[in-house]
Amino acid sequence: QVQFVESGGGLVQPGGSLRLSCSVSGVFIFRIFPMGWYRQAPGKQRELVASISGGGEANYADSVKGRFTIFRDNAKKTASLQMDSLEPEDTAVYYCNGNPTRSNWGQGTQVTVSS
Repeated sequence: QVQFVESGGGLVQPGGSLRLSCSVSGVFIFRIFPMGWYRQAPGKQRELVASISGGGEANYADSVKGRFTIFRDNAKKTASLQMDSLEPEDTAVYYCNGNPTRSNWGQGTQVTVSS
């Protein structure tokens, strides 16, 4: 079984920052497992916002490029998302999973950007 547990969300004002964390279990060779962070806003489809290869190569959706940074710690089997200059449009439930090969979704963590 593969399990993803997200944490770190909360309420933040526009322009603020948050760091999300994802703990992964059940992936026995995590260092070669490509990861992604996804989000789903109310009434919208889930979308990929950032991805990272096992070797650390990162890619970002245009909507978050320059504001978000994805990184991973292969020894700890975690993937994190640093979010800066947050905007109300970033409000969503954020999930981590494999990319492009995905398993079951975790509970996600709520990010709300509002004044």
